Amino acid sequence: MIPVLVLTWSHPKVRAGIFAGAAITDFLDGYLARKWNQMSRFGAFLDPVADKLMVAAALVLLAAERGMAVGLLSAIILCREIGVSALREWMATGGHRDVVAVAWAGKVKTVTQLVAITVLLAIPPPHPAAVGMVMLQVATLATVWSGFGYLKAAWPLLKASA
Repeated sequence: MIPVLVLTWSHPKVRAGIFAGAAITDFLDGYLARKWNQMSRFGAFLDPVADKLMVAAALVLLAAERGMAVGLLSAIILCREIGVSALREWMATGGHRDVVAVAWAGKVKTVTQLVAITVLLAIPPPHPAAVGMVMLQVATLATVWSGFGYLKAAWPLLKASA
């Protein structure tokens, strides 16, 4: 859906709908896969990668459209996403994937990010998007908070391997 998001960039309601639709179908896909026990290792790997790519693409485009205020928050969010992904990969190589499994804080982070991005996509400049910006700030705080939670959980193993 990333190319479709890019191609519809000049249509705010459409791009917001595409992003929201991708988020909703992603949630439904995960829910139904768990409910019907139709999970695969490949799907478990690919799903979070696809999610992060969609969020990253939207944040980069929003930063280009809205400037440094969104750019700074986007950089913080993307650094955390890459850092936690690397941490999860490193923990998995040692057989400790469960230490950094998705936690409640990570779910809060995801929901706040998706809502904030959808709102900012729907309200293009020059219109004020105060609600979207506040939501993106909350999402950034949730992002940092959950990232520290994962780091705290992994710290004993990180320290032991140093």
